[in-house]
Amino acid sequence: MVELFRGVYSVTMTKRRRFLWCAWWTAEPRAEPFRPPDAWSGGARSLETAKSAAEQAAGTPLSALDGRWAGAWVRVRAGLPPFVEHVAPSVPVAKPAHDPHALLGVAPGASLIQIKSAFRKQALEHHPDRGGDPLKFMAAKAAFDALARRRERKRRRKR
Repeated sequence: MVELFRGVYSVTMTKRRRFLWCAWWTAEPRAEPFRPPDAWSGGARSLETAKSAAEQAAGTPLSALDGRWAGAWVRVRAGLPPFVEHVAPSVPVAKPAHDPHALLGVAPGASLIQIKSAFRKQALEHHPDRGGDPLKFMAAKAAFDALARRRERKRRRKR
């Protein structure tokens, strides 16, 4: 006996602290290739409201699904891949592995404005949201943080 697919819904929170829901009732959602929801909407003020709106659109009770599926739909609509693999740093980046000045490409006596400018250039080049290398971005951020802390300590000592 073939078991029929029971509809599912997924809810995620938006930037404005509202809830966006997605519902699939004709077939299961798939990651590869991503299967868009049969219906979706945003702006619900609570999870219960989002669930009832999804069930009303489907015309049948739905089972809850992980919120990552609704988030995947948001990313697909933005032109991004549905699921993003998070890269966990393999080494701690609290302290830069190399000289922070060399990493950012500034002289040792550089001003805070010059350091910020160099970091912004590195961030634009290596930020993961722009297709860059996450580890290089984290190294540049750690170098900037280290140099900014040094400048702040020097400023406090002069007081």
